[in-house]
Amino acid sequence: MNNRGCFFAGMVALAALVLFLLFGAFYVVDQTEQVIITQFGKPVGNPITEPGLHTKLPFVQAVNRLDKRFLEWDGAPVAIPTRDKTYIHVNTFARWRIDQPTTYFVRLRDERSAQSRLEDILGSETRNAIARHDLIEIVRTDKARKPLKDENLKAGPVGLGGIGSLPPIEFGRSKIEADIKAGAAIKLAEFGIELLDVRMKRVNYNPDVLDRIYQRMISERNQIAQLFRSEGQGEAARIAGQKQRDLNEIQSTAYRRVQEIRGQADARATEIYARAYTQNPQAAEFYAFLKSMETYRKALTKDASLVLSTDSDLFGLLKGSRATSSGAAASPTPR
Repeated sequence: MNNRGCFFAGMVALAALVLFLLFGAFYVVDQTEQVIITQFGKPVGNPITEPGLHTKLPFVQAVNRLDKRFLEWDGAPVAIPTRDKTYIHVNTFARWRIDQPTTYFVRLRDERSAQSRLEDILGSETRNAIARHDLIEIVRTDKARKPLKDENLKAGPVGLGGIGSLPPIEFGRSKIEADIKAGAAIKLAEFGIELLDVRMKRVNYNPDVLDRIYQRMISERNQIAQLFRSEGQGEAARIAGQKQRDLNEIQSTAYRRVQEIRGQADARATEIYARAYTQNPQAAEFYAFLKSMETYRKALTKDASLVLSTDSDLFGLLKGSRATSSGAAASPTPR
């Protein structure tokens, strides 16, 4: 190869080296990123948070990209006992961001390590917070929110007492979540992490506790049903009593009215009889005779047997009737 060819090859190699050095000296920062420049593995300078084109020393310095957005942490369900010894499964989640990139990079390096640290710290704070409170505090959002109450659970004739009533709430789930955030934020700040929010996504009973919960719910429903039955039986007894009182009142009113009508009729009949007797005594006697005959006709049936004293009106009437019949048979028929 002649000198001209060697020169040309050297120029090409030099140009390639220059281009390589130029491309290695420049890097682009995205608007969702922040960059830590390390030299031989150690951070140098301040974090690069502004998006755009930046420079560094090629080969010597390296670019370490960190996320600048809000990041999520979703914890696994954990069985935790409350202060009133009720085991529940609590599933929490959090939102966080890298607040101090240099500290974060030195202590944790990457997001996987950060998630592991979040799991340890947030899980510990959640267990401690729930263990300090009763179950009702975790279930209710805050103490200002009043729980719905079945009106049928009020004290009734069967004496339901406190069934369905809840103890007063001192804190509520929102206050407990705030306590968890406050406790965890201090510990996470040492790793350059800002904890934005912590929430309980789901709270479930432990399977060993569910049967007791269901039995209690069944017991409450049975007591409400017993209250309904007792009220129904009481109402039925009241209606039956009212019916009997109304029936007795109707019967007594009808009986009184019958007696009044009967009395008025008897008075009217006596008045008519007295007036007729004063006007025509013989007609009155004849009327009395007819009434007596009507009475005797009803009393003296074919199979009737009578025991009469000699001074009774019926005996005298029968005796007189027999004597009259005998006298009429003995006397000749007038011509």
